[in-house]
Amino acid sequence: MASPAADDYLKTVFAHTEWQDAAITPSQLAAKLGIAPSSVTEMVKKLATAGLVSHVPYGAVRLTDAGEARALQMVRRHRLIETWLVQEFDYAWDEVHDEAEVLEHTISERLLEGIDARLGHPRFDPHGDAIPDAAGTVVRDPFVLLASAEIGHTGRVLRVSDVDPQLLREIEASGLGVGHTVVVTADGIEVDGSPVALPDGAAEAIWLTA
Repeated sequence: MASPAADDYLKTVFAHTEWQDAAITPSQLAAKLGIAPSSVTEMVKKLATAGLVSHVPYGAVRLTDAGEARALQMVRRHRLIETWLVQEFDYAWDEVHDEAEVLEHTISERLLEGIDARLGHPRFDPHGDAIPDAAGTVVRDPFVLLASAEIGHTGRVLRVSDVDPQLLREIEASGLGVGHTVVVTADGIEVDGSPVALPDGAAEAIWLTA
């Protein structure tokens, strides 16, 4: 079962559990995709019939091995394209998601591998998300959500969620970015040794090394 819509479903299911353990429900899937729950139900049935997801009525949606392999192919495309747009075309990190959503369904494998080679086979995209290799292997460090990190925790920023472009801009304006060292204090955080005031919602969108 190959279609842009099916690929978007699989990629969304994968992304939901990439940085936390709770499986995605059909209602959450509908909200993330901006699609009516009835439409999600029909597509999930089709994906299950194709052997790409497992699902019981009113239960969570999980990828099968085949579904995860396909999802990783699309995640690789999306994140390589985001990295390409930032490095080669000077896009900001809050501008690349929507462009990549379109291009990931249209470029050839030859062009994708050419982009990967030109970029030097990057391991992470501009937001810190791991880029799967051509075999679908993903390597990332152990992590903790900033909102869950204990006082005294020191970690490097691994990833900043790209769901909210405005929040990305505010986080960047605060001086925080992927690779910076963060110390969690009783008053908030210090970045590279200096106190930083985080915008609202940032602690739920930033992951540190554990």
